[in-house]
Amino acid sequence: MGVETASTHVPEGPCTMPEVIAGWEIPETAAVAEATRHIQETTSSLIYHHSRRVYLFGLIHAARLGVKPDPELLYLAAMFHDSGLLTPFSDVEQRFEVDGADHARRFLLDRGFSAAAAETVWTAIALHTTPGIPDRMGPEIATTYLGVLTDVLGLGLDGLDSDQLAEILAAHPRGDFTNEFLRATVDGLKGRPETTNGTVNSDILEHFIPGLRRVTTVERITGSPWPS
Repeated sequence: MGVETASTHVPEGPCTMPEVIAGWEIPETAAVAEATRHIQETTSSLIYHHSRRVYLFGLIHAARLGVKPDPELLYLAAMFHDSGLLTPFSDVEQRFEVDGADHARRFLLDRGFSAAAAETVWTAIALHTTPGIPDRMGPEIATTYLGVLTDVLGLGLDGLDSDQLAEILAAHPRGDFTNEFLRATVDGLKGRPETTNGTVNSDILEHFIPGLRRVTTVERITGSPWPS
Protein backbone atom coordinates (compact mmCIF):
# COMPACT_ATOMS: atom_id res chain seq x y z
CA MET A 1 0.00 0.00 0.00
CA GLY A 2 1.20 3.56 -0.69
CA VAL A 3 1.68 6.53 1.58
CA GLU A 4 -1.39 7.97 3.27
CA THR A 5 -2.72 11.17 1.71
CA ALA A 6 -4.45 13.70 3.93
CA SER A 7 -6.82 16.22 2.41
CA THR A 8 -5.79 19.02 4.81
CA HIS A 9 -9.26 20.40 4.11
CA VAL A 10 -11.06 22.13 6.97
CA PRO A 11 -14.73 21.08 7.42
CA GLU A 12 -17.20 23.89 6.92
CA GLY A 13 -20.65 24.68 8.22
CA PRO A 14 -22.38 24.07 11.53
CA CYS A 15 -21.67 21.00 13.62
CA THR A 16 -24.32 18.31 13.39
CA MET A 17 -24.60 14.73 14.50
CA PRO A 18 -22.77 12.62 11.93
CA GLU A 19 -24.65 10.12 9.81
CA VAL A 20 -23.58 6.61 10.81
CA ILE A 21 -24.30 3.46 8.80
CA ALA A 22 -23.26 0.05 10.15
CA GLY A 23 -20.84 1.80 12.52
CA TRP A 24 -19.17 3.85 9.77
CA GLU A 25 -19.45 7.63 9.71
CA ILE A 26 -20.25 9.73 6.68
CA PRO A 27 -17.88 12.74 6.86
CA GLU A 28 -19.65 15.92 7.98
CA THR A 29 -18.17 18.53 5.62
CA ALA A 30 -19.63 21.01 3.19
CA ALA A 31 -17.92 19.27 0.26
CA VAL A 32 -19.40 15.90 1.22
CA ALA A 33 -22.90 17.37 1.56
CA GLU A 34 -22.62 19.16 -1.77
CA ALA A 35 -21.23 16.12 -3.57
CA THR A 36 -24.04 13.98 -2.17
CA ARG A 37 -26.68 16.40 -3.45
CA HIS A 38 -24.93 16.71 -6.80
CA ILE A 39 -24.80 12.95 -7.41
CA GLN A 40 -28.41 12.52 -6.29
CA GLU A 41 -29.54 15.24 -8.70
CA THR A 42 -27.40 14.40 -11.73
CA THR A 43 -27.24 10.59 -11.77
CA SER A 44 -29.68 7.81 -10.98
CA SER A 45 -30.70 6.17 -7.72
CA LEU A 46 -28.78 3.12 -8.97
CA ILE A 47 -25.51 5.08 -9.15
CA TYR A 48 -26.17 7.02 -5.94
CA HIS A 49 -26.76 3.90 -3.81
CA HIS A 50 -23.89 2.07 -5.52
CA SER A 51 -21.51 4.94 -4.81
CA ARG A 52 -22.44 5.14 -1.15
CA ARG A 53 -21.99 1.38 -0.77
CA VAL A 54 -18.57 1.68 -2.43
CA TYR A 55 -17.55 4.19 0.25
CA LEU A 56 -18.74 1.96 3.09
CA PHE A 57 -17.16 -1.18 1.63
CA GLY A 58 -13.97 0.82 1.07
CA LEU A 59 -13.85 1.66 4.78
CA ILE A 60 -14.31 -2.01 5.65
CA HIS A 61 -11.41 -2.95 3.37
CA ALA A 62 -9.29 -0.20 4.94
CA ALA A 63 -9.91 -1.59 8.43
CA ARG A 64 -9.11 -5.11 7.24
CA LEU A 65 -5.85 -3.95 5.64
CA GLY A 66 -4.86 -1.69 8.53
CA VAL A 67 -4.67 1.48 6.42
CA LYS A 68 -6.27 4.86 7.08
CA PRO A 69 -7.60 6.63 4.00
CA ASP A 70 -8.78 10.20 4.43
CA PRO A 71 -12.54 9.65 4.86
CA GLU A 72 -13.51 12.82 3.00
CA LEU A 73 -11.32 12.02 -0.01
CA LEU A 74 -12.50 8.41 -0.07
CA TYR A 75 -16.12 9.58 0.05
CA LEU A 76 -15.64 12.06 -2.79
CA ALA A 77 -13.86 9.47 -4.92
CA ALA A 78 -16.64 6.96 -4.31
CA MET A 79 -19.40 9.45 -5.08
CA PHE A 80 -17.86 10.69 -8.32
CA HIS A 81 -16.43 7.39 -9.58
CA ASP A 82 -19.34 6.65 -11.94
CA SER A 83 -20.42 10.24 -12.54
CA GLY A 84 -19.13 10.22 -16.12
CA LEU A 85 -21.07 7.12 -17.15
CA LEU A 86 -24.23 8.74 -18.49
CA THR A 87 -23.38 12.44 -18.46
CA PRO A 88 -19.89 13.12 -19.83
CA PHE A 89 -18.09 15.99 -18.08
CA SER A 90 -16.04 16.83 -21.16
CA ASP A 91 -16.99 17.50 -24.77
CA VAL A 92 -14.00 15.36 -25.74
CA GLU A 93 -14.75 11.66 -26.24
CA GLN A 94 -12.76 9.93 -23.55
CA ARG A 95 -12.99 7.09 -21.04
CA PHE A 96 -15.95 7.58 -18.72
CA GLU A 97 -13.60 7.03 -15.78
CA VAL A 98 -11.55 10.03 -16.91
CA ASP A 99 -14.73 12.07 -17.35
CA GLY A 100 -15.66 11.37 -13.74
CA ALA A 101 -12.11 11.97 -12.55
CA ASP A 102 -11.92 15.32 -14.35
CA HIS A 103 -15.27 16.31 -12.87
CA ALA A 104 -14.18 15.38 -9.33
CA ARG A 105 -10.83 17.17 -9.63
CA ARG A 106 -12.53 20.38 -10.74
CA PHE A 107 -15.05 20.00 -7.89
CA LEU A 108 -12.27 19.69 -5.29
CA LEU A 109 -10.08 22.49 -6.65
CA ASP A 110 -13.03 24.87 -6.86
CA ARG A 111 -13.69 24.23 -3.17
CA GLY A 112 -10.20 24.90 -1.90
CA PHE A 113 -8.76 21.41 -1.66
CA SER A 114 -5.04 21.04 -2.30
CA ALA A 115 -3.77 19.95 -5.70
CA ALA A 116 -2.44 16.76 -4.07
CA ALA A 117 -5.86 15.89 -2.64
CA ALA A 118 -7.55 16.55 -5.98
CA GLU A 119 -4.97 14.39 -7.76
CA THR A 120 -5.52 11.54 -5.30
CA VAL A 121 -9.25 11.55 -5.97
CA TRP A 122 -8.64 11.88 -9.74
CA THR A 123 -6.39 8.82 -9.72
CA ALA A 124 -8.78 6.75 -7.61
CA ILE A 125 -11.58 7.37 -10.10
CA ALA A 126 -9.52 7.12 -13.29
CA LEU A 127 -8.10 3.71 -12.33
CA HIS A 128 -11.11 2.05 -10.74
CA THR A 129 -11.73 -0.23 -13.76
CA THR A 130 -8.06 -1.06 -14.37
CA PRO A 131 -7.21 -4.32 -12.56
CA GLY A 132 -3.89 -4.92 -10.89
CA ILE A 133 -2.79 -1.32 -10.32
CA PRO A 134 -5.00 0.73 -7.95
CA ASP A 135 -4.89 -1.81 -5.12
CA ARG A 136 -1.10 -1.30 -4.99
CA MET A 137 -1.40 2.45 -4.56
CA GLY A 138 -2.31 4.84 -1.72
CA PRO A 139 -5.16 4.12 0.70
CA GLU A 140 -7.82 6.29 -0.94
CA ILE A 141 -7.04 4.87 -4.38
CA ALA A 142 -6.82 1.26 -3.25
CA THR A 143 -9.93 1.28 -1.08
CA THR A 144 -12.07 2.99 -3.74
CA TYR A 145 -11.12 0.18 -6.11
CA LEU A 146 -11.69 -2.55 -3.53
CA GLY A 147 -15.05 -1.04 -2.57
CA VAL A 148 -16.09 -1.16 -6.22
CA LEU A 149 -14.99 -4.79 -6.48
CA THR A 150 -17.05 -5.73 -3.43
CA ASP A 151 -20.21 -4.06 -4.68
CA VAL A 152 -19.92 -5.21 -8.29
CA LEU A 153 -18.15 -8.58 -8.05
CA GLY A 154 -18.74 -9.55 -4.42
CA LEU A 155 -15.06 -9.42 -3.44
CA GLY A 156 -14.81 -10.46 0.21
CA LEU A 157 -18.59 -10.67 0.57
CA ASP A 158 -18.45 -13.94 2.50
CA GLY A 159 -16.19 -12.32 5.09
CA LEU A 160 -18.41 -9.34 5.87
CA ASP A 161 -20.22 -9.13 9.19
CA SER A 162 -23.82 -10.10 8.45
CA ASP A 163 -25.33 -7.41 10.69
CA GLN A 164 -23.14 -4.70 9.16
CA LEU A 165 -24.02 -5.87 5.67
CA ALA A 166 -27.74 -5.89 6.46
CA GLU A 167 -27.55 -2.32 7.76
CA ILE A 168 -25.65 -1.12 4.68
CA LEU A 169 -28.18 -2.73 2.36
CA ALA A 170 -31.09 -1.34 4.37
CA ALA A 171 -29.71 2.17 3.93
CA HIS A 172 -28.65 1.63 0.31
CA PRO A 173 -30.63 -1.25 -1.21
CA ARG A 174 -29.30 -3.10 -4.24
CA GLY A 175 -32.59 -4.04 -5.86
CA ASP A 176 -31.81 -5.70 -9.20
CA PHE A 177 -28.38 -4.10 -9.17
CA THR A 178 -26.52 -6.63 -11.31
CA ASN A 179 -28.78 -6.36 -14.33
CA GLU A 180 -29.52 -2.64 -13.95
CA PHE A 181 -25.82 -1.81 -13.59
CA LEU A 182 -24.92 -3.79 -16.70
CA ARG A 183 -27.67 -2.02 -18.66
CA ALA A 184 -26.51 1.39 -17.42
CA THR A 185 -22.93 0.57 -18.41
CA VAL A 186 -23.95 -0.47 -21.91
CA ASP A 187 -26.19 2.60 -22.32
CA GLY A 188 -23.39 4.89 -21.18
CA LEU A 189 -20.63 3.39 -23.32
CA LYS A 190 -22.22 2.01 -26.48
CA GLY A 191 -21.67 5.33 -28.26
CA ARG A 192 -17.95 5.35 -27.42
CA PRO A 193 -16.86 1.69 -27.46
CA GLU A 194 -13.21 2.35 -28.32
CA THR A 195 -12.79 4.27 -25.06
CA THR A 196 -13.21 0.99 -23.16
CA ASN A 197 -9.97 -0.49 -24.49
CA GLY A 198 -7.79 -1.67 -21.62
CA THR A 199 -10.61 -1.71 -19.07
CA VAL A 200 -13.10 -4.31 -17.86
CA ASN A 201 -15.88 -2.48 -19.70
CA SER A 202 -14.79 -3.76 -23.10
CA ASP A 203 -15.99 -7.21 -22.00
CA ILE A 204 -19.41 -5.82 -21.11
CA LEU A 205 -19.93 -4.14 -24.46
CA GLU A 206 -18.78 -7.17 -26.45
CA HIS A 207 -21.17 -9.36 -24.47
CA PHE A 208 -24.27 -7.20 -24.90
CA ILE A 209 -23.87 -5.48 -28.27
CA PRO A 210 -24.35 -7.96 -31.15
CA GLY A 211 -21.64 -7.73 -33.78
CA LEU A 212 -19.45 -5.33 -31.84
CA ARG A 213 -15.81 -6.06 -32.43
CA ARG A 214 -13.04 -3.88 -31.06
CA VAL A 215 -9.78 -3.34 -32.86
CA THR A 216 -7.43 -5.63 -30.94
CA THR A 217 -3.99 -4.73 -29.65
CA VAL A 218 -2.49 -7.28 -32.06
CA GLU A 219 -4.17 -5.48 -34.97
CA ARG A 220 -2.91 -2.14 -33.72
CA ILE A 221 0.65 -3.46 -33.55
CA THR A 222 0.65 -5.26 -36.89
CA GLY A 223 -1.10 -2.32 -38.54
CA SER A 224 1.38 0.27 -37.28
CA PRO A 225 3.42 2.29 -39.82
CA TRP A 226 6.61 0.48 -38.85
CA PRO A 227 7.96 -1.74 -41.67
CA SER A 228 8.68 -4.63 -39.31
